[in-house]
Amino acid sequence: MRKLSGLLLPAERRAITGLAGLYATRMLGLFMVLPVLALYADDLAGATPLLVGLALGIYGLTQAALQIPFGLLSDRLGRKPVIAAGLLLFLLGSVVAASADSIGGVILGRCLQGSGAVAAAIMALLADQTREQVRTAAMATIGLSIGVAFAVAMVLGPLVAGAFGLAGVFWFTAALAALGLPVLWKLVPRAPRRLRHRDVGIDRAQLGRILGRPELLRLDLSIFALHLVLMAIFVAVPFRLLDAGIATERHGLAYLGVMALAFLGMVPLVVVAEKRRRMKAMVLLAIAAMLVSLLGLAWLGAGLWALLAWLWLFFVGFNLLEATLPSLLSKLAPAGAKGTAMGVYSTSQFLGAFLGGVLGGALAQQWGLSAVFLGAAILALAWFVVMLGMRPPPHLASEVVALDEDHGDDALETLMAKFAEVAGVEDVLVVPEERLAYLKVDRQRLDEQALARLIDTQQS
Repeated sequence: MRKLSGLLLPAERRAITGLAGLYATRMLGLFMVLPVLALYADDLAGATPLLVGLALGIYGLTQAALQIPFGLLSDRLGRKPVIAAGLLLFLLGSVVAASADSIGGVILGRCLQGSGAVAAAIMALLADQTREQVRTAAMATIGLSIGVAFAVAMVLGPLVAGAFGLAGVFWFTAALAALGLPVLWKLVPRAPRRLRHRDVGIDRAQLGRILGRPELLRLDLSIFALHLVLMAIFVAVPFRLLDAGIATERHGLAYLGVMALAFLGMVPLVVVAEKRRRMKAMVLLAIAAMLVSLLGLAWLGAGLWALLAWLWLFFVGFNLLEATLPSLLSKLAPAGAKGTAMGVYSTSQFLGAFLGGVLGGALAQQWGLSAVFLGAAILALAWFVVMLGMRPPPHLASEVVALDEDHGDDALETLMAKFAEVAGVEDVLVVPEERLAYLKVDRQRLDEQALARLIDTQQS
């Protein structure tokens, strides 16, 4: 038996670089339309605020519905063919939307873009390509790439639309999808077929266990509400920028300044959350910041600097939650069940994006732009109240220990009990068929010497 640790191998580095790039460029294409669609919808036949909101969020519905089937299909047909099929669907959707002259065509294109739901397959391929000891860092790289993609999309979308129109944004995303295909086949190494890793993908046997945990459900609600609010307000934010005197072609520069300053404001709060173990306080602070900013955008957003200040406050809260919620999920998920917890979490995120677009469009159409911000603020208030009941999370880290092949199932059960007796080991799952032990440990309390002795005893 051995505790897994080590540096990235060259093949792992190539896999992480290629797959993070694929994930990021795909999300970049989905996000680029966010700051521009409402502004350019007047050129589309049949456009209404409700249908614009539907076009913004419809990708979330197909993502939520198809990500698990695509993941299961990749187990049978192989990762790369399924990912390639998803990229082709994304490419097709981009072409359909670029060629559309009606809002219905754009909705169809966005629906097809979302149907290329290969997130689970990409994560599974990443698990195939990496050893257990570096997998957490690899997954974190994917998460970081998504955040970077969102920030770049907010800047790049308006710049491309200003130069080439809304169709140009979709042609650009089609080009990204096309470039992704040679990256997938040439850069990402061929992976051996491996057993499914418990921290990737959904285990049906664990699903009820995950859904029965109130603290995990609070996180699912949080990511649902976060992306609902985000999608809803972008039915209205571009028009607020216009009203403040910022020309359409300069929206990208406005977002650049806001996002950069919001990132600087978020970083020290993440440090406080992680290093000083104030996760709950920082989550509540982030929701409160979004609530205040939404009220400001609804009633007090007059003037350029006031508008930019409210947007800055919103994105400080948004970025803080995007950084801390996955970390909370990792801490709260039972040992060996992070993949199932993440699957439910991601589905909640995509459903929130879908409903956010629809509800934002409906509010704008019925009562105007201020109603969008006010409706989002009411949701944020209810969300804040629900999160008040969250218990401060235990600050646990995940460890994976590889087991020797000559351990029988009975011996593995005994070994699990021995792990549980080590001070600081809070949760244990031993999986005989994988020959792995999944541990959740409190590093401040962990008796590392006792754990090392247990490992050495098993090796001798």
